[in-house]
Amino acid sequence: MFTPSRDEARKLFFGTWSKYRGKQPLEGLERTVLDVILLHHEYQPMLGDPERHAARDYTPEDGATNPFLHMSLHVAIEEQLSIDQPPGIRAEFERIERSRGDRHAALHAVLECLGETLWRAQRDAATPDASDYLDCLRKS
Repeated sequence: MFTPSRDEARKLFFGTWSKYRGKQPLEGLERTVLDVILLHHEYQPMLGDPERHAARDYTPEDGATNPFLHMSLHVAIEEQLSIDQPPGIRAEFERIERSRGDRHAALHAVLECLGETLWRAQRDAATPDASDYLDCLRKS
């Protein structure tokens, strides 16, 4: 399992974007990270300026979305879909994608459920509940 620190995760995003822009080959997870970055044009300028943005804190009081958290959740979802874990997520995602008619919109619906599931687990100091996660997806 890949459980990077905040700095390591950010370095992965900055490094992947830099390699892509420099036409360098990407390896492993970097390919998924790049796909996520390419979906998010609004974050690309920030990724081109790591000196300014690497250490920035994003708090709820700021009212701004944490781009690293947002993109990391996208990466997590892509990994879940690739191995159908939790079992059934791929079928639920495909259903949501058909109903929304847009892959990115479907990913955001899943992202909302994943975020809620992780928030509950953190609040309750518990393991994320896969059945609650899938129940949320079924309602999307």
